[in-house]
Amino acid sequence: MNLNTKQITAMSVALTLLLSMIGCTGSSPKATKDEEEKHIKKAQQLLVNEVQQDQELAIGEAQQLISQPMPSQHFSRHKMAQQMRIMPVSRPTPAISEKYQQFDEHGVKQVSNAPLSTFSIDVDTGSYANVRRFIDQGQLPPKDAVRVEEMLNYFDYDQLAPKNNTQPFSVNTELMTAPWNSDRQLLKIGLKGYEIPKAQLGNANLVFLLDVSGSMNSPRKLPLLKRSLKMLTKQLSNDDRVSIVVYAGAAGMVLKPTPGNEYSTISNALDKLNAGGSTNGGQGIELAYNLASENFIKDGINRVILATDGDFNVGLNDIEQLKELIKKKRKQGIALTTLGFGQGNYNDHLMEQIADVGNGNYAYIDNINEARKVLVDELSSTLKIIAHDVKIQVEFNPNLVSEYRLIGYENRALANEDFNNDKVDAGEIGAGHQVTALYELTLNNAQQSAVDSLKYQTPQISANDSFSDIAQIKLRYKLPNQQHSKLISQIVNKDQLDQTPSQHFKFATAVAAFSQSLRGAKYLKDYSIDDMIILAQENKGQDNFGYRSEFIQMLRSAKNLETQLTTAKDLSSNVQIIN
Repeated sequence: MNLNTKQITAMSVALTLLLSMIGCTGSSPKATKDEEEKHIKKAQQLLVNEVQQDQELAIGEAQQLISQPMPSQHFSRHKMAQQMRIMPVSRPTPAISEKYQQFDEHGVKQVSNAPLSTFSIDVDTGSYANVRRFIDQGQLPPKDAVRVEEMLNYFDYDQLAPKNNTQPFSVNTELMTAPWNSDRQLLKIGLKGYEIPKAQLGNANLVFLLDVSGSMNSPRKLPLLKRSLKMLTKQLSNDDRVSIVVYAGAAGMVLKPTPGNEYSTISNALDKLNAGGSTNGGQGIELAYNLASENFIKDGINRVILATDGDFNVGLNDIEQLKELIKKKRKQGIALTTLGFGQGNYNDHLMEQIADVGNGNYAYIDNINEARKVLVDELSSTLKIIAHDVKIQVEFNPNLVSEYRLIGYENRALANEDFNNDKVDAGEIGAGHQVTALYELTLNNAQQSAVDSLKYQTPQISANDSFSDIAQIKLRYKLPNQQHSKLISQIVNKDQLDQTPSQHFKFATAVAAFSQSLRGAKYLKDYSIDDMIILAQENKGQDNFGYRSEFIQMLRSAKNLETQLTTAKDLSSNVQIIN
């Protein structure tokens, strides 16, 4: 059997996963024989799924390519030579039609000027899978496709769960020296929602809103979409309801509300879908929400699941109008999940925006294993909200901290006064969800600060001031169906600097470093991808599903791409261009 590069990579990941599972990490007791066999089967299945998927999609792509007419023009040798001239090499970018929100990274702030940092939590993971798609295809992603918080939140860091359901999530903190700058400390804030078994999620009223326009006519769009939703359907019961609405030039219902355990009926409805026509996404969303309202389940899960490439080009295409509609339905108890597919005309910006407004989450599905992660393994957190409008406000102690920088969450920033304003929308936490945020801190005893000290604004320290608190973390959240928020707070003590950081914290730091490097590495000094590989490899720990092994492989691939770009630039600088 001939294997392509991606399949070989899948084998490597599966093998690494297998070795880590049978006790090669050195950090856990030797697995029993039964456990070893279980993990071996899981690793083998990971490989089989990946190879099988690639074979099916490759066949579809080849058939699509064969069906296209050959170019009609003929090229002379002279014209071919002109086409082959070496051009200056730059960072690869996607087609112009892909849309990403442009933003600048958070800068360094002085505690004396701005002691408060306020932002909304975020549980989306779409950026990570999208970045993986670029690297798998031999490209470094455009920097605006990289959102650090979504890269971080892709992984499980084994954070302590709350002891009971009276408080929907726990708050965990750690401190360590930044690996890229020994003069800086990192503060990790981790939230962990309480777990709800699938059997106790409650009844679900799900409306699949599916884009079947012409732009979805690609093997990694509509065919992958169908397979993904079939996996979700297999998790449902007789008490759940599934409806299907499709949209292209017009919108329509192709499956009336159907019991979730009628898999063959739902699967047949999906199989009959074909792509064609323009995209009237606005009309489809209105119809889907109306259907969700008609079948509303009190105290249940009511959610529209939008699966599309985000190419809204006909109908209700004014984004603000679209957001107002989604906001209105959100207040009626109907949430929105967005699942992104495909490339070329992909609208990442829209997919993230409307999921945020809809009290939902956004995931990018680039392969069938990602579909399994989002729609099977993490089904509870994808569907069941346990707290909404969750906000974080950190107050830094000027007696110990002179500067701070929030890593990521740029489009989740809130005004300080928004923290206590219950009318201001914020992010949601699903059952079992984990949220991780990192701050880079400059302590007062650091040898060098990023910003010069102020002469007239230095705080006056009194005898009663605290010299043990680095920061106070405050969180506000609302329980489901409640309009007034609850407040919890926690102190970060400087004694945590003397504690050994966990493997999970160190691995998260490697993810944050890589994410920043893809955005230009403004604050990483000379910290290289090689350093990140070592940090991630040494702190991979238990890796039940192989996600961490896959990340390390992604680091290596990115390293190779950077090397190729550097080599190509060096070559092009020595080539004389002849007209």
